[in-house]
Amino acid sequence: MAASPANNPSCRIEIGTSGYSYAEWTAAGFYPQGTGAARMLPLYAERFAVTELNYTWYQMPKAPAVARMAAKVPPAFGFAAKLSRTLTHEVDPGAWRGQAAQYREGIAPLRQSGQLRAVLAQWPPAFERTPANRRYLAELLDALEGLPLAVEFRHPSWAVDRVFAELERRRVTLAAVDTPALDGLFPPLDLVTNPDLFYVRFHGRNARGWRSGNLQQQFDYDYSDTELAQWAGGRILPMSSRSRAGVIFFNNHVRAQAPRNAETLAGLLSEQGLVPNGALSAPEAPRLGTGNWKLET
Repeated sequence: MAASPANNPSCRIEIGTSGYSYAEWTAAGFYPQGTGAARMLPLYAERFAVTELNYTWYQMPKAPAVARMAAKVPPAFGFAAKLSRTLTHEVDPGAWRGQAAQYREGIAPLRQSGQLRAVLAQWPPAFERTPANRRYLAELLDALEGLPLAVEFRHPSWAVDRVFAELERRRVTLAAVDTPALDGLFPPLDLVTNPDLFYVRFHGRNARGWRSGNLQQQFDYDYSDTELAQWAGGRILPMSSRSRAGVIFFNNHVRAQAPRNAETLAGLLSEQGLVPNGALSAPEAPRLGTGNWKLET
């Protein structure tokens, strides 16, 4: 990595959170009191330009529901969608090809509207780089060819040059991750395998809660300005110099830490000469105070 990478202000960077429908965000002041689930996405879209969809991992997306969701936000708003768990975590060898086709059909409204930033294949920690898993990954990427694909590995066995070269050949984005400094996790990298898009996910650094089996503990973390500044200048800036666009998501959703950290990172990137789209980067947007956020009802 170059010591002083050149700024690339033409790189479109969008910052958001992994998911947006959290009841606890109302208590934290991000959403107005009394906000129901149906109103959360439109309100979220007033503050951010992109979100990462969690529900598409839990259930197969259906085109009519996806189209209704997209109609709630401005046309320029973007979505990254997680690949369904039946294609990454609970794979049926005899059914996955049909499920891949079903997923492609379900997500089609976002593709047609130009709002689909990426489809994220998030692999479980046990998904090691074995011959069988390598074959399945290659076949799955073939089945989803034509979609803007990104992969997130959890097992460190995938952190090898041969994997990176194959992703680059396929123009599939390797998701960069920030996680606790624990053995057995995929390392934080600033590799760009697809010049069309880089993808960053901030999971938090809660080492004690990471393997607790409790999502509220695992993702309970509030990044310091120093930690985010290290990412802004040390990794995101170099990645932006090699990419046309980038999406950055915070997955530390507990107590609305994710949107607060997203706002801080947007300010730090602006100081680096990059102007993120959304995440309160507009001059007229007020700076949100910790635990004291207000939105217009």
